[in-house]
Amino acid sequence: MSASIGKKIDLISVSLYFGLVLVGWLMILSVEADQINLQSLDSIFSNSVVRSQSMWVVISAAAFFVCAALDRKFWLNLAYPMYAIGIVLLIGVLIFGVEIKGAKSWYRLASFTLQPSELAKVFTNLALAAYLGSFSISLKNIRSQAISIGLFVAPMLLILLQPDAGSALVFLSFFIVLYREGFPSNFLITGIVTMILLILGLRFEAYSIISIICLFAICFLALQRNRKYVWIFGIIAAIAAVYFFTTSPVVYTFYIAGGFFAILAGINFAKKDFRLPLMSLAAALIASAVVFVADFSFENLKPHQKDRINVWLNPAECDPQGSLYNLNQSKLAIGSGGVMGKGIFRGDLTAGNHVPEQNTDFIFCTIGEEQGFVGTTGIILLFVLLILRLVSIAERQKTTFARVFGYGVASILFLHFFINIGMTMGLAPVIGIPLPFISKGGSSLLGFSMMMGILLNLDRHRNRN
Repeated sequence: MSASIGKKIDLISVSLYFGLVLVGWLMILSVEADQINLQSLDSIFSNSVVRSQSMWVVISAAAFFVCAALDRKFWLNLAYPMYAIGIVLLIGVLIFGVEIKGAKSWYRLASFTLQPSELAKVFTNLALAAYLGSFSISLKNIRSQAISIGLFVAPMLLILLQPDAGSALVFLSFFIVLYREGFPSNFLITGIVTMILLILGLRFEAYSIISIICLFAICFLALQRNRKYVWIFGIIAAIAAVYFFTTSPVVYTFYIAGGFFAILAGINFAKKDFRLPLMSLAAALIASAVVFVADFSFENLKPHQKDRINVWLNPAECDPQGSLYNLNQSKLAIGSGGVMGKGIFRGDLTAGNHVPEQNTDFIFCTIGEEQGFVGTTGIILLFVLLILRLVSIAERQKTTFARVFGYGVASILFLHFFINIGMTMGLAPVIGIPLPFISKGGSSLLGFSMMMGILLNLDRHRNRN
């Protein structure tokens, strides 16, 4: 790195980046420790996993510095061509890719594999930043909204065809970017409510959720009309009590709630107030449809897909030695570390390979076992500090292109971090999202290194026109 770059680059971000990469390499080494002689460098680097990860660390570090050193206009001018390359790579992997664990998501390059979805995140972030950075773009315009969403939905759909739901889900993080740039909050709220309804529809019986939706609609109408209808809340409380504290069929509650909704709507219609009842009815019908879609979709999933959802939402219904085994072992490893941990290279469960996908999706439990509460808290703090730093860098940019790209990096990093750690503890579904900089996998490390390098490049030149 030249002296000019060294003086201008954000050293806090660089330090956090390399600190996490170093922790990741040590954790990979720890997972493989029972198969190598830690006193011998030859033995360490003769291990295929450690050797491969070490090479990816070198390649990614080189990519980081190259991306940080190039002229900033390089990224703006080539944003769309790179996006096109990313789309071509995603299409090509469906035809020429190798299938690993049921997903055709990788290209085989000699002894390496490359996952194009990781590079697609970088290229999509660049394209979205270039588009939103155009002078004529306003997210209050429906056409601009559609194009912005289309830019990340296109690669998302191609990734779903592989199929790789975890990597596809990460692209939803771009909604955070759009919201920062002025995307109507109503859409964001609608999306959040829809996701909540989908989850509820997967977790509970459809009639239960629809009954609650009807009760909310009744409350809304009563409050909007007049406070004299407060007696209706007494009836609602009685209905809730019937449902929650008796064995009456849920469908009866559904009919009762629907009946009271009809009565209250009739009162509004009698007073020639059509808007509120129709709005409430439309919202209730749409919400109910979402719940039914979730319920129907779940019933038509493949067994292993149902298992993943049940492990997350209905663990009591899962086989402890089957679908629930990974999560139970992960929790056991994290809990066994106690406050201070057993020490690096001393994890019994880690060394015994008792947790499947120990060095990829579930690498956080290695940290929990060996470094304990102190170590896991430290890693979480490092990620939080890095994300906050990236947001700070994004906010100080003077161009929309740089700001949008910065928020894109922070949003993607946050979703990876949140879901990966969450799924090791049963707080999120197990969908195969790696922990950035730490999980084994060169494509993920390369992609995040490129994004970090590009953002710090743009930040170095933030005072230039």
